[in-house]
Amino acid sequence: MSDAQSIPPARPDNEDSLGGFLYALGAYVMWGFLPLYMKMVAHIPPAEVVAHRVIWSLPIAAGIIWALGRTADIRAVLRAPRMLGMAAVTAMLVSVNWGIYVWAIGTGHALEAALGYYINPLFSVALGAALLGERLNRVQLLAIAIAAFAVALLTWETGSLPLVALGLTISWGAYAYLKKSLPIGPNQGFFLEVLLLSPLALAYIIWVQSGGQGHFLDGTVRDTALLLGCGVVTAVPLMVYANGAKRLRLSTIGIMQYIAPTMIFLTAVLIFKEPFGGARLVAFPLIWLALVIYTWGLFTQARAKAN
Repeated sequence: MSDAQSIPPARPDNEDSLGGFLYALGAYVMWGFLPLYMKMVAHIPPAEVVAHRVIWSLPIAAGIIWALGRTADIRAVLRAPRMLGMAAVTAMLVSVNWGIYVWAIGTGHALEAALGYYINPLFSVALGAALLGERLNRVQLLAIAIAAFAVALLTWETGSLPLVALGLTISWGAYAYLKKSLPIGPNQGFFLEVLLLSPLALAYIIWVQSGGQGHFLDGTVRDTALLLGCGVVTAVPLMVYANGAKRLRLSTIGIMQYIAPTMIFLTAVLIFKEPFGGARLVAFPLIWLALVIYTWGLFTQARAKAN
């Protein structure tokens, strides 16, 4: 979805706002429709699509940073080598996530992409326990165990791990974990990431264009327009989400984050006609059960803190 979603801190006053809900809903719906756009560029190599996502996101992100008057934040980060190094790692992780996602949609693995984003919040909980020493309650352990069983079931049927789902889960989970260490806002962080990725993206685009294999300008008008639009479909949902997340409670975001993978799932089955049977027919309901249990635990925990 980012093409994915990480759960931001709750608002200081622990209250939801209508504006925050509409921002977050808009972002998740845009992410839910993203497979339809990515399917239209399925004939273009994923690396080229990702490179254009980076390049054309940069002016949009820069314009928003300028409009918000946060250019001083960027100048400060550019003078801090440690923060630049951290941003370079998160930039690498998000580019890997984008690459897997673009490849998955284009090659008929949209269901696995949906699975990856369903599993992501449970992976984030497990990551917090492993790396931060966070204690898991029984509800969280049960949800993680059910999800692990579902993945094992898929592995047993196919004879191999669901690498697309796990790749998306791990890359976005690690990205969200490390992103929390960057002491700058989400809009500034996104701009910094695409800024750092831009030299590599531009070099790759020049290389494929000079070799006559590029689809920008040298291809059809439709291809050029779609590649230009990659910036909009990448930057706009992320920045709309950032503005919504800070106006919502943790529990609200926790429930809303399943909108996008559910839309991806429905698109894969109903529009792309990907097969949904065998182990998938059992594994997906198990994942949904795990998420219901996890979300219920998150909701009751938030209510207990509020009282």
